[in-house]
Amino acid sequence: MQSRSIGDVRVSAIGLGGMPMSIEGRPDEARSIRTVHAALDAGITLIDTADAYHIGADEVGHNETLIARALAGYGGDTSGVLVATKGGHLRPGDGSWTLDGSPDYLKRACEESLKRLGVDAIGLYQFHRPDPKTPYADSIGAIRDLLDAGKIRMAGISNANPQQIREAQEILGGRLVSVQNQFSPEFRSSEPELELCTELGIAFLPWSPLGGISAAGSLGGAFAQVAQKYGVSPQRVCLAWHLAKSPVSIPIPGSSRPETITDSAAADSLELTAEDLALLP
Repeated sequence: MQSRSIGDVRVSAIGLGGMPMSIEGRPDEARSIRTVHAALDAGITLIDTADAYHIGADEVGHNETLIARALAGYGGDTSGVLVATKGGHLRPGDGSWTLDGSPDYLKRACEESLKRLGVDAIGLYQFHRPDPKTPYADSIGAIRDLLDAGKIRMAGISNANPQQIREAQEILGGRLVSVQNQFSPEFRSSEPELELCTELGIAFLPWSPLGGISAAGSLGGAFAQVAQKYGVSPQRVCLAWHLAKSPVSIPIPGSSRPETITDSAAADSLELTAEDLALLP
């Protein structure tokens, strides 16, 4: 598989988003573990998770624990796999999502993630979402402290705007390595963030990258047309579109089925022509 950079680490051009394996509608654990193993078999070396990927209030970190178990049970070498997790989002158990970006909370959350992942330092730790109750600089200051303390090897942010990207880069002393925002054919409001990341050489990790291509409308039709040309799925075309958008783009499609992540991983070998890209949004 092609590789791209997050900081000084090379990872697969396509990652695996772990959220569908732990929230509402999740499959049994055996299928989830098969999904992670299928991703590894396909050459994926970036797995994205978060402590908030769970359902009940009594199972915080469900997805982190699942990912750690899947990696431990894999028969091959996993030393090159980068596990990226996040802190700052909470699920109280009633189906809602809440926020806590306070420095004390983020530092405690990181310690708990370290335990669940079974590592001495988290490969990539991301501030999950800005908290209106906490100054952004204070939240990023906590991430900086974790970086300085060696609790995390690299620092990223999620759901950030251009001003927050620049602020985080300044507070972290130029050590911001990634931005994870929602971005897809249907959800294009993060174009400015993608452009800024490209300019700064910071990895851009689109979450929910397949939005809009399954619909019967014009978006889905365009991707289906190109997919038919190559005899592949529209989803694979969409991920190849992400890769063509910028050399810093590393889409992280969520998956809970071995066959879907295997198909997604193959997007790195699909080279779209200028004619193809002209058909797509």
